[in-house]
Parts: sequence; structure tokens; C-alpha cells
Amino acid sequence: MSDVIYDDVMRTESKGMKTERVEMMVDIYESADAVRDHDFRTETNTHQPLQRTGSDSVRNRSSRAAAVCLALLCVLLLTAVIVLCVHIHIKSTNYTEERNKLLNKITKLTEERDGLIFTNKNLTNERDQLIFTNKNLTNERDQQIFTNKNLTNERDQLIFTNKNLTNERDQLIFTNKNLTNERDQLIFTNKNLTNERYQLIFTNKNLTNERDQLIFTNKNLTNERDQLRNELQICAEWTCYQSSSYYISKEKKNWTESRRYCTERGADLIIINNTEEQDFVKNMSGAAAVWIGLTDSEVENTWKWVDGSTLTSGFWASRQPFGGTTENCAVTVPLVSAKDWDNSEGWHDEACKRALQWICEKRISQLILP
Repeated sequence: MSDVIYDDVMRTESKGMKTERVEMMVDIYESADAVRDHDFRTETNTHQPLQRTGSDSVRNRSSRAAAVCLALLCVLLLTAVIVLCVHIHIKSTNYTEERNKLLNKITKLTEERDGLIFTNKNLTNERDQLIFTNKNLTNERDQQIFTNKNLTNERDQLIFTNKNLTNERDQLIFTNKNLTNERDQLIFTNKNLTNERYQLIFTNKNLTNERDQLIFTNKNLTNERDQLRNELQICAEWTCYQSSSYYISKEKKNWTESRRYCTERGADLIIINNTEEQDFVKNMSGAAAVWIGLTDSEVENTWKWVDGSTLTSGFWASRQPFGGTTENCAVTVPLVSAKDWDNSEGWHDEACKRALQWICEKRISQLILP
């Protein structure tokens, strides 16, 4: 569109300039013809023979006047040409300004046209989107109509169902009323039964306490019976003396292993507290030297029994103990074996790693079967 307007403007401008140029050319040609006629007449008069002197002077004056006129005509022609050029220049300047204005207008119109084209394109896209949306909405409307129809049918069914449920509810209310009356009667009966139950629970609790007391008494009697039975059975393998029971081994072990054997059976190596017990050990061991529960392995020359008590008096053989740090465990030697122990009866310190027989001791109250 802008190109068409521009072409129209340029054609209009060209036609105007051509018209002015034609008018100027016509004026110039007319002036030139006039000068040419004047020169021709002048030449004709010049070539004619001079007839009289007066007439020659007239002719000369006429020639000068013609020359002056011709000069004036040339000046006028030159002035006209200059004025014409200035006029053409002014016209051209005006045309240029108008052309620039028209070009600016064309540019604006082009931009407006492009904007309108872009807007039209957007509107077309929006129209297509609206058409598509309208189609989707139409489909949704049809679906909603179909759904509404189904919901209407469901509503009618629910109304019918609700009516039936209302009837059932009324029946249930009547039934519930009857059941409530029955429940109240049952609550009253249950209350009476609960009171009877509490009485029975109290009676049962008393009977349970009596039963637990009888069970506890029976358990104590059973433990006493079992303890007496154990004491009777242990006495068959162990030798009972005063408040303790004693066991003498038939095999030989070092002092540590001998003590372990005793502790595994709830006993420990023998502790000799008095002369009667020392004589009992002599009779029990016979001719064997046996380990007793006495050692100074913790502190040299500080002899302690296996129960942690310190030895106050003992039955050491002569020159005993004298083994130093190498002999830290005590053994009792009877008279019949004294020849193998420097002929000295009594207690000797001996290396704990030597294998000998041993005697275990435990209190009667601690007796259990091994």
C-alpha cells in the first residue's frame, strides 16, 4: 500500500515539474524568435545601399536602440531564467519536504498496516481458539446434560430409597423402644448379678489367699523335705562332721584345679578352725597328703583361708613355712607320710602347681547334690 502511494506522489511531482519546464521552454523560444527577427531586419537594412546620409544616421540610431533593446531583452531573459531557476529550486525544496512528509506518513501507514496485519493474525488465532473452546464447551455441555439426566434418575431412585429407609427407620425406632425397655430390665438384672459377682469375687479372693498360703506352706515343706533328702544322699558320698560335710578326692590335681572342683559343687577347700577338725582331717585322709584352703599367693607370709579370713594360729610342721615365693599353698601331711616331707607331721607350704589329693568342705545348710 505504501509503495502505491509513493509511486502516485512521484508521478504527480514529475508531471508538475514537466509542466513548468515546458512553460519555461516556450518563453525562451518566443524570446529567441523575437531576437532572431530583429537581427534579420537589421541585416537586411545593413546590406541595402546607402541612399542618404540622414537616413543612415537614423538607421544607426535605430540599430543602437535595437542593440540596447536586445541587451535589455537578454538581461530580462537572464533574470527570468534566474527567477525560474529559483522558483524551480523552491518548488523542488517544497516537493522534497512534501515527499519526506509523505514518506513519513507512508512509513507510519506501513507500520499501522503491519500492526493491523499482526492484530488481524492474533484475532484470527483467538477466533480459532474461541471456535475450538466453543466446540469443547458444547461437548462438555452435552456431557453435562447427559450427566444431569443420569443424576436426575439417581435422585429419583434415592428419593424412592429414602422413602423405604424412612419406613424402615420408623420400624427400627419402634423396635429400639422395645429393646430399650428390655435393656433396662437387663440392666436391673445385671446389677443384681454384679452384686452377686462382687460377693463371689470377695469369697474367691479369700479362698485364693488361703490357697496361696497353703501353696507357700507346701512349697516350704517341700524345700525342707528336698533339703533333708539331699543331706541324706550327700552323706552317702560325703562325710558329715558337726555342721559341715567333707569330701576327699581319689585323684590328684594342683591347688587351683582342686579348688575349682570344690566350688563347682557348691563347696571350697577345707578350712581347719580347731584341733578337733585337724584330727578329723588326719583320720579322713589316712596316709595321703592333701591340699587345704590356705595360701599366701596375694601377700608373701600373709596366709589367708579361701573365705578371705587371715590365719591366726595353725598346725605347721617344724621349720614351716619356709618355701618363700615359690611355695604359696598349704598341704596337711599325716604322720605315716612324714618321711616324704622332711619327717615332719603337720602343715607344709608347697608349690601350688604340684598335683595332690584335696578335701572339700561345705556347710550342711548349703548342701546340694553335685
